[in-house]
Amino acid sequence: MINADFHTHSSFSTDSEAEPESMIQQAIALGLKTYCFTDHMDYFFPEHNDKGFTEFVFDPGLYFEKLTALRKKYRGQIDLRIGIELGLRDEPDVCDDNKRLCDALVASYPFDFVIGSTHVIDHFDPYNREYWKDRSAEDIVRMYFESVLYSVCHYDCFHVYGHLDYILRYLPESVTVDITKFEPLIDQILTELIARGKGIEVNTSRLARGSVMNPSPKILARYRELGGTILTIGSDAHRPDRIAGAFAEAEAILKELGFKEYTVFRKGKPSFRKL
Repeated sequence: MINADFHTHSSFSTDSEAEPESMIQQAIALGLKTYCFTDHMDYFFPEHNDKGFTEFVFDPGLYFEKLTALRKKYRGQIDLRIGIELGLRDEPDVCDDNKRLCDALVASYPFDFVIGSTHVIDHFDPYNREYWKDRSAEDIVRMYFESVLYSVCHYDCFHVYGHLDYILRYLPESVTVDITKFEPLIDQILTELIARGKGIEVNTSRLARGSVMNPSPKILARYRELGGTILTIGSDAHRPDRIAGAFAEAEAILKELGFKEYTVFRKGKPSFRKL
């Protein structure tokens, strides 16, 4: 069974108000053995968004100070890991500086685990409804996967890629896109990840809300077919009641796809647990 949540947020993330200790206490109550914080660090986050805030950065020194103390406090009750979710960018005017900052951050702090994610395309957050107006949804989806491929090939500061088909979360309800058109591009992404010793995450956030997990079962099946084995599981919880959301459903889907193990990280090193 899945007893480790490796994608969660706290008040260190701009879009969460949850105190870290409340998240840990809920994880213990749920019977998790391992719990990893992966708070957002998105440098150069665009100002034109409709979330009500303009940056996703925090003080990593304070982060480690706080979480290290909590790890000591709850030792014996749960194995707390300290991770981060980095926003990876490909725009020419920010990608070099973003890469430099990401590399420096992971070199300066002993993260157990690093997720690399694409949250911004062409300086826009796709969560923003305005981004989709007067644009081709197919072009946006293509740009997203091209950005992911660029990041996979140019960044080495992460262990797994987060919610690989994230862009599909925000497709307008009135729009349909033929995802099969992007299968060659997705194959390139998966092949590069595997060749570089990196993995992907199963993000259950949408599954817990009655939708589908990210990435889709079809992408997960292809990842396995291509030889992918590194697979972390994360709820993407931003509040305690979302921790380990839909883990039982995700486990059933993964077993049906032929996966027998999932991955956890400690000090940047992967190990495997039976589903």
